[in-house]
Amino acid sequence: MVVAVVLAVLAAAVVGALVGMLVARREAEEGGGAAPPATVAMPPVPRWSDVVDQLSLGVVVAGPRGDVLHRNRAARAFDGTHVGVLVDDAVGRLLADAREGETGREVLDLYGPPRVAVVVQAAPLEGGGAVATIEDVSERRRVDAVRTDFVANISHELKTPVGALAVLAETMAEEEDLAVVRRIADRMVAEAHRVSRTIDDLLELSRIELGEALERDVVEVRDIVAGALDRTRSLAESRRTRIEVLDGDTGARVLGDLRQLVSALGNLVENAVKYSEPASTVQVRVRVDGDWVELMVVDHGIGIPPQEQDRIFERFYRVDKARSRETGGTGLGLAIVRHVATNHGGEVQVSSQEGEGSTFVLRIPLANADADAQQEAIGP
Repeated sequence: MVVAVVLAVLAAAVVGALVGMLVARREAEEGGGAAPPATVAMPPVPRWSDVVDQLSLGVVVAGPRGDVLHRNRAARAFDGTHVGVLVDDAVGRLLADAREGETGREVLDLYGPPRVAVVVQAAPLEGGGAVATIEDVSERRRVDAVRTDFVANISHELKTPVGALAVLAETMAEEEDLAVVRRIADRMVAEAHRVSRTIDDLLELSRIELGEALERDVVEVRDIVAGALDRTRSLAESRRTRIEVLDGDTGARVLGDLRQLVSALGNLVENAVKYSEPASTVQVRVRVDGDWVELMVVDHGIGIPPQEQDRIFERFYRVDKARSRETGGTGLGLAIVRHVATNHGGEVQVSSQEGEGSTFVLRIPLANADADAQQEAIGP
């Protein structure tokens, strides 16, 4: 289909050029009178090569003898790279087959890092030439994989507590001991709250991803820290975890949505408490670095293996699935943190060592001295 589209573009460009030539010839033939008729100036017809250069799809056109007549910008994107060598090799083979009348397709899967997937297709042209297309489908595959994982994970996350509720309800229906019924009821409440937390986090993540109702107010960093601590106070008390705040009263301000920023920092603190041993210490550090404010959350918990650190911000991804079940997490917290950072023009970083703990850094641009002008420049 992609090759057909490219061929259609090329054909349209050629036809346009021919039409322009015929119009010009006809005007010249009819111009031999005393008073030449008024004519409307025709816009210049773009060259087909200029049209193809605007495509995001790589296009290589070869003549009947195999000489390359044109290679557009997208086709030159991999030049000088290892991927480019492999792509050129595939293009050469497929173009040779296409000049013999055969349509071909080849998928190059390169495991990186980063992982790259390129689809190369070729088809014959009239007159013995051939055209090849080069399409980088890496991002599409990544999005498809994330979507598939999301559907599977959310199904599992909801099926587990709902199934537990069904079993508990059946057990309660046949139980006569009041003490046992009370324990079953408590368990049912806990499972219902687990479903509710998952749905609440999904709704919050959806709102943040869509950028819905993002407020652009001047926010005191101390208010972000205070809100995050309020959110995690009961969890920290239940695990006897001490939360220390270092340099929290810097007077720094950022431009953004207080609710989202509190949610992001709160998720980082909650994770630090959950994945640390009971009666341990979690630190929240505030540091101004040039035009940025850094909100650091440091724990001395189980840590994150290096090979897992690139994936922890995916929805529902968990490093230690067994421990996550114990802590009652939904697996959406770090995805929320990443989207909040992106919405505010910032970023989130992680450094971790297995068995020694983790440090997460939420970096947000500081509000300018003229915060009103900065808010107007960013927009709603």
